[in-house]
Amino acid sequence: MVEFIFNSTKSALKSDVNVVLAASASFKYDGFCNDQTLSALKSAVKEAKFSGELDSTTSVYDGKKRTILSGIGQTPSLLDLQTLGGKLYKQINKFEKVTVIVPSFPKSKLSSSDIACNIAFGIELASYRFDKYFTTKKAEDFPKLETVEFVSISEKISAKDYNNLRSVANAVRYARDLSNEPANYLTPEVFAADIKRLEYLGLKVKILEEKEIRAQGMNMLLSVSQGSHNTPRVVVIRWEGAPKSSKPELGLIGKGVTFDSGGISLKPSNGMGDMKSDMTGAAVVVATMKAAALCKVKQNITAIVGLVENMPSGHASRPGDVVSSMSGQTVEIINTDAEGRLVLGDCLWYLQQKYKSQVLIDVATLTGATARTFGFEYAGLFSNTDNLANDLYAKGLETGEKLWRLPVTKEYDKMIDSDIADIKNCGTGTAGGILAACFLQRFVKPENNWAHLDIAGVYNDEKGHPLTPKGATGWGVRLLTKFINCY
Repeated sequence: MVEFIFNSTKSALKSDVNVVLAASASFKYDGFCNDQTLSALKSAVKEAKFSGELDSTTSVYDGKKRTILSGIGQTPSLLDLQTLGGKLYKQINKFEKVTVIVPSFPKSKLSSSDIACNIAFGIELASYRFDKYFTTKKAEDFPKLETVEFVSISEKISAKDYNNLRSVANAVRYARDLSNEPANYLTPEVFAADIKRLEYLGLKVKILEEKEIRAQGMNMLLSVSQGSHNTPRVVVIRWEGAPKSSKPELGLIGKGVTFDSGGISLKPSNGMGDMKSDMTGAAVVVATMKAAALCKVKQNITAIVGLVENMPSGHASRPGDVVSSMSGQTVEIINTDAEGRLVLGDCLWYLQQKYKSQVLIDVATLTGATARTFGFEYAGLFSNTDNLANDLYAKGLETGEKLWRLPVTKEYDKMIDSDIADIKNCGTGTAGGILAACFLQRFVKPENNWAHLDIAGVYNDEKGHPLTPKGATGWGVRLLTKFINCY
């Protein structure tokens, strides 16, 4: 992990490279370099036609140290600065110690502390690696970056200003770590035990094992797990940040299928290895609760995750089976690979019945249909109320974890009526993401506000972007923590 140091005066750290932030071709670098370097920088500015606009850059090397000039523009947003931090990481990760000089920017409403902290946040998100299972990599194959010091020329930069962002970055790393774990290590039992460990933060964690899950009537969830020798768990996590609050209770629900073979409706082998990450919705929800505790948010939040493994065997659910849900509604299982909605449906009902949650947000890698619709650019948003949908959409734009709303109307809802039960768990192959959301809506009480985030297209980054290195993204943690006011 990179260590961040925030100072308000001249650098106390002997760095290997300096990064100078600038909003125009005219910049101040008083006291931080010798005349030779300053002259070389001015020449580089002319030669590269450096403008100071966001993403413009140039650099010089004086024989001892490299200096990078990086443009931030006149009025960058917080997301612009975070993204800049992610891009900077690629330029500085071969150095051990880096100093970032933050001049004052009179035209920006952001303070030097705002600028420094958000660039640091971007660097921290970009520096994530999952190296746990490597045994033969050489030291030179790993990034060298150890310390980044931020120095302001004229304003105070407070380390305290980074506390909440550090907490969110910690939570994102946690979600990514969980999602990257192989399924043979992260079983439902192990996942539940790892969540229990978070009680040291002040979270209350309750684990339901198979016997109690059955006693609660959560037969949809059980139908998914019955083909596996790894028994299911349901984990409830509670944060009481405002015990006397009369505000509507927020409930978060996560799909935690630790491996999804498709069950009897077996998936094709190509890409099945990625199904170790079909628990990413649960990872995001648990990580968000961790962030809420670290940030000590003044809200009451209850989360629930259903942890199961979907495997084929002589005990597995069959297409055509009918099961009864915790809500009492009966469900015809048309396709055992449409399993996530069965898990979420029972968890939604449990949260409303047992904890009276009134604002519900579920997160799941639910449908290939939504992934094919949006690719890596957006996650699907489905909701029964405009206010909640609009708020989540706005937070998505602020964090870069963008959402696009799709309908859950009566016309679509009719398509999941079963001929022999109350509902069937999927339709005939069209509007797959919408029908999955319609199924979930059947388990939401009409008086409650609900949103469903289908992250099937964004949970994993195949190429790598400034804030999401290749692999698990932890997509949704920044969005949800912004929603609950962590930062």
